[in-house]
Amino acid sequence: MPKASIILLSFLFAADKLKEGTTLIRTRIHGLIIECDVDAEVRRKREEGRRQSTVNSQQSTLNTQQSTVNSQKLLIMEFADFQVCDRDIPDSLLSYYLTAPAIAVDTETMGLLPWRDRLCLVQLCNPEGKVAVVRIAKGQTAAPNLKKLMEAENIEKVFHFARFDMATMRYNLSIDIAPVFCTKLASKLARTYTNRHGLKELILELEKVELNKTSQSSDWGNATNLSDDQLNYAANDVRYLLSAKQKLTAMLQREERWEIAQQCFQCLPVFVSLDLLQYKDVFEHG
Repeated sequence: MPKASIILLSFLFAADKLKEGTTLIRTRIHGLIIECDVDAEVRRKREEGRRQSTVNSQQSTLNTQQSTVNSQKLLIMEFADFQVCDRDIPDSLLSYYLTAPAIAVDTETMGLLPWRDRLCLVQLCNPEGKVAVVRIAKGQTAAPNLKKLMEAENIEKVFHFARFDMATMRYNLSIDIAPVFCTKLASKLARTYTNRHGLKELILELEKVELNKTSQSSDWGNATNLSDDQLNYAANDVRYLLSAKQKLTAMLQREERWEIAQQCFQCLPVFVSLDLLQYKDVFEHG
């Protein structure tokens, strides 16, 4: 029989065996035994496919985990830098703020007369930039944790126009704030080269930041539904105060006006009492 015919018959025989489930081709050609595992390549490719599938699955899991971590980091960052509280600050935040040497403070009200216009919001910021906004409910007359913080003798409270904020917090929440630093008073004593002592102008010069004040005159009474613009405005009013206070202190000390500034700050509670009693110009001659 010709050699080609022998080879053909051998592989036909092997093919029949494969149909029966045999995976090994074994035949003899001219005294040589030839074995060929025809499924080896198929199995190898399948194994590679399974390994690649496992790698892809693991990568997908890692991507999902990384996405979750990133999301958690974002949430943690948002919580760490800005927090909205109802009626008072929680005990954990009070403990955290009590470790600070100074706290920036501001308020938002329905107007400029404490006995007529209620307190709606109190904003706080520590040196690490942790901002808390406390929503004060209509008719609320106390905030115990806020009172502890504002009356802590070892923490300086920094305001811009402290006289008003101190008055509204005393009238609405019975809080007597001390010690105090007022950046508006400090600006008037230190920056005698200008008559622009508003917060926007002060922060622009000292911090090179332009504050957006479009929400300044807005409805703060609907505290549970404040807009993002209002919350951003409220937060920015305290975010730069501590840094500005440091720069103003340096100016006052350089110009030898630091002592008189401290005396002015110590007089503020008296002016607050006079304001709440609605006295005006008691120090004037007329």
